[in-house]
Amino acid sequence: MKCKHFSFFYTFVLYFSQLPIFPPMSETKFYHFTPTGLFYGLKSLEETITTLNEGGFIWMDYYKPGIEELHSLVETMAIHPLSVEDCLDSSQVPKIEHFPGNTFMIFNAFTYKNKTLFIDEVDFFIGKNFLITVSGLNSDDRKPLNNIIKIVENDPGLAMSGPAFLMHVILDYIVDQKFNALEALENELETAEDQVLDALDEFRVSELLRLRKDLLNLRKSLFHEREILVKICRMDCPFINEKAIFAFRDVYDHLAKFFELSESYREIVTSLMELYTSLLNNVMTKVSNETNISVRRLTLITTIFMPLTLIASIGGMSEYTMMTGGEARWKIAYFCLMIGLVVIAIINFFFLRRLERGKRILK
Repeated sequence: MKCKHFSFFYTFVLYFSQLPIFPPMSETKFYHFTPTGLFYGLKSLEETITTLNEGGFIWMDYYKPGIEELHSLVETMAIHPLSVEDCLDSSQVPKIEHFPGNTFMIFNAFTYKNKTLFIDEVDFFIGKNFLITVSGLNSDDRKPLNNIIKIVENDPGLAMSGPAFLMHVILDYIVDQKFNALEALENELETAEDQVLDALDEFRVSELLRLRKDLLNLRKSLFHEREILVKICRMDCPFINEKAIFAFRDVYDHLAKFFELSESYREIVTSLMELYTSLLNNVMTKVSNETNISVRRLTLITTIFMPLTLIASIGGMSEYTMMTGGEARWKIAYFCLMIGLVVIAIINFFFLRRLERGKRILK
């Protein structure tokens, strides 16, 4: 009986373990901004599209949407299929593209955490009476627009201004996050500079290489996003009116400033790498000089004792005793040998010392 229960349980577990694992549900939110200055949440895409007949504009905020959700926008909101494909492609750089009925834009949101720069793509679709944001497709658990709804709630006049002003608020929030990343990188640069100057032994050049890579990624994003804001400020986007242009100019000023900061930080990294190389070369030169001095001293000692060793070896032979008068005079002979060794050592020492001084004068 127990075997039957175990067999049934094993079959049950095996069956459900082979079922496909479904991806997490997307967190999609719909809002309607009324002409009277109010906004409220909606439950579905169909209800959101229906409210367009009441005036105002709608905001559809997609976080980690499924492929089907994005492709449904092609029919319901006349979004171009190529734009949907760009949303799903995480390797896209920031850009702006115009289509009939809407404009598509890609921006990057940056988060600097635990010495790691995370890049999250945020996509915008702006039309006459709607704004669509897509984020989280290439993020882990990060939410690039996590606190944006609180900012919108604190600006009641936004509902009467139109989708362009709402997009400005979101872009301004994203740009502020870039400043936080730049500020964190600046602190890392200051720490690296202190280590190079004060604790060269503890410094790792890989830190500079990591900072340079992060700054290059940040600079690349800022460059393309600055070009997007240039086009918007030239009124190339038909869905951003002249009144909203002044707000976007403020975003452009921030991006231009941050781009210059990234350039200056990149130059600092290059200077630190050159300084590190120079200091390391100085340390290696100092060690090499100390080694040369030690070798020179050993060579001097060897040169002094080499003839002494030869003479002492001769004095140790039995023939030396016979040559100096036999055993009757060995005390006098060896005393003279010792005196001779001392004299030769002194002569060698002063000769080599004078020779060393002559080389220094020639240098």
